[in-house]
This record gives sequence, C-alpha cells and structure tokens, in this order.
Amino acid sequence: MSDIRAGLGRVAERLGASGGGLGALSIRVAFGATMVVAVIYLTISVALFAIVTRNLTAQIDSRLTDSLAHIQAQPPPPSSCGGFEPPGGGPRFGPELLVWTVCPDGTVVGSNTDATLPAGDETVSAPTTVTINDTEVRIAGQTVERNYVIVGQTMASVTQAQQTLVLGALVIALPLLILVFVGAVVIGRRVGLPIEQARRRQLEFTADASHELRTPLSVIEAETSLALSLDQDADWYRSAFTRVHRESRRMRRLLDDLLWLARFDAVGRPPDAEPVDLALLATETTERFVSVARARQLELVVDAPPGATIVAPPEWLDRLLSVLLDNACKYAPEGGQVRVAVVRSGGRVRLTVDDSGPGIPPEQRPRIFDRFHRATESTSGAGLGLAIGDAIVQATEGRWTVGSAAIGGASLSVSWAASYDAGAVSSPPAPVDRSSRSARRVPSV
Repeated sequence: MSDIRAGLGRVAERLGASGGGLGALSIRVAFGATMVVAVIYLTISVALFAIVTRNLTAQIDSRLTDSLAHIQAQPPPPSSCGGFEPPGGGPRFGPELLVWTVCPDGTVVGSNTDATLPAGDETVSAPTTVTINDTEVRIAGQTVERNYVIVGQTMASVTQAQQTLVLGALVIALPLLILVFVGAVVIGRRVGLPIEQARRRQLEFTADASHELRTPLSVIEAETSLALSLDQDADWYRSAFTRVHRESRRMRRLLDDLLWLARFDAVGRPPDAEPVDLALLATETTERFVSVARARQLELVVDAPPGATIVAPPEWLDRLLSVLLDNACKYAPEGGQVRVAVVRSGGRVRLTVDDSGPGIPPEQRPRIFDRFHRATESTSGAGLGLAIGDAIVQATEGRWTVGSAAIGGASLSVSWAASYDAGAVSSPPAPVDRSSRSARRVPSV
C-alpha cells in the first residue's frame, strides 16, 4: 500500500502542478474515488483468495476421503499391524499420499519414515490441517479392521495458489489504481470545467453588475444628500432631478437587461417558434427608431424585400434587432447613417445592420459578445446588449458575421436557415398577426 500511495502522490503532483482550484478539487475527488476502488479491489481479492483456498482444500479433503475408502476396501494385511500402503500417488495422480497406521497397542507405523505424525493426532477423523516438518499437511482418519488409519496430503498446491493470487493482486493493483486515479482526474476536470467556468462567469457577472450599478447609485445618493442638507433654488432642484432621472433610467435599463439574461439562463427551452417574415419585422422594428435617428440627425434606411421567412420566436427576433439598431444609433456620429438590410440567399436569410461609426477593431471582435464588455467607452451602456443578442442568435441557431460596413463603420449580420423552399412551395407561410402589412422602406431622415 505504501508503494501505491507513493505512486499516486507522484501522479497527483504532476496533475495538480498547473490545475489551480479545479485541479486541486479534481485530485481530491480522484483520491476519494481511488480509495473506494482500492477497498472494492481488496474486498474482491480477499473473497477470491478465500474461495480458491476453500475449493482447493475441498479437493484435498475429497481425495483423502476417497483414499480412506480405498484402503477400507483392501484385503486385510497379513500382520496384525501395518501393511497399508497409499492408494496411488506420484506425479501422475497428484501429490504423494502419506499413510499412518495406529496399531492396537498404540504404535504408529508410517509409510514415509521422514514424516512423523504429530502427537495427539492419532485419533483425528474429520479433515484437519497440521504441521509436519514445517509443512502444512491435511489429514483425515478412520478405523480399518483393528487399526486406525490416517491419510495425509501436503497443502503445497494450496500454498502455491495462494502465493500466485497475492502476487497477481499486487502486480495488478498499482497500475489499476493509478489508471483509476488518472482517469478520475481527467474526467473530473472535463466534467468540472464547465461548472468552474460557469462559476467564474457568475462571479464576474456579479462583480460587473455591482460595478455598473454603483455609479448611478452614487450619483443618486449624492444628489439626494445635497438636496436634503441644503436649501437650493428651483433651477438647482430641476437640474438635480434631471440627473437623478437620467441615472434611474440607466439603472432601469440595466436591471431589465439583467432580468432578461437571468430568465434566459433559467428557462430550459425557448418560447414557441413560428414562421416570421424577417423583412416585415425589420421594417416595423426600425420604425420605432425613427425618432431616435431624427434626434441625432441620422439617415436611417431599411432595405427589406418581402418573402424572407424564418422560424423563430418573434419576440426574440424583435429584441435582437432592437439591440443591433440601438448599438448602431449610439455609435453612428450625428449626421451619419444606419442601414438595415434583409437578404435571402440560397437557403438562408441574412439580417445586416451597418453604421457609419468608428467600427469595431479586429482585436476586439472576439469579445464583443461578452457580458459587460464594451469595445469603447465613448458611449453609455452596460455592455449587455450584444450579449443578449448573442444569446438569441445561439438559441435560434443563427450565425454571426462581424466586419466593416461599406459606409465606414461596423457591420453586424446574422443568418438563419430559410423556413421554406421558394421553388417547391407556391407561397410562403403568413407570419402570425402581421399578415395585413407588407415590408416597406423607411424613408431616410
């Protein structure tokens, strides 16, 4: 066991050298699993040892019983004592049998002069194990004529089998337990890695959310403290309430995004999907941003010919497009452009939102969908919009394409599989609650 423990310790040092918290935990779990396997293996080995010993001993006992029956059937010896010979023996018939004859006068005559029957065993009947010349011998006896005959056989075959079992168990134990240990560590890491990543994301999420909420709360607390401590004029109060209102709206938007993500993570399945005319949805959603674009003097254009139908939850698609349009309107400079396009190409439908803003640097593109990540600090926001959009895209089996727009800024597009084959279906399925309207171009502002 010391060698096994030392071997597992060396393996643990190598596996845990760079594993961190997850590595240490997986090693502890692996040690526990290995100890359980070791106990099971030891139990099985002991049981196997006992079964083999019992079976081999039973075979010897059966041979002794048969030998006594054979001696009983022999003709009586000419002399009054002795003369009984072992029935067979030698390499052909197994180990040599020993025979002792106890005469009526108490004299013991043995078939092998080198094997002396231990004192006190002259009346043994049931099979018993004794030690003769430092060798274990199995003996049994019965009365034959006027004599008492005892037959014996060495337990060498049993001892050899026991030694073989012990040696085999020890040889197998070390590599088996090392294999179990390494396997448990590897499996534990593979199983625990997603859990550890989720835990870290949750911690980061909580820390980032706390950070984002701290700033508006600090502003609100400072403004209310000043308002309560000193008398101010009406203009000051109006300015203070404006700042409090602005920060409250910021908190409201952040909390709405957090609640949406929390519900999204908690729900086991998405809402019921239905055929949605993405062009019509893009036109209607873009109309809601006309006032936002007018306030910043943006040219807002949508190019969405009808017939681009996909199957997805319509409320999710509306939320995704709102996120993309909100981002585009934030980053586009005053007097710039925001363009929305829906194109059907082959068996897929692509939604693209371009803006004339600063664009997304290539090194930032892999992280733009991380929660609370912002590629630039030039705009307000918590960095949850694209995280929400990515969750929707992944849940609806869409594909992102992030690049540069022809109008100079960022280009974010998503493609989905079309819900029908125009060459095989005479007319596309009508979107629910939207059949009375058709896609149209939103006039430039």
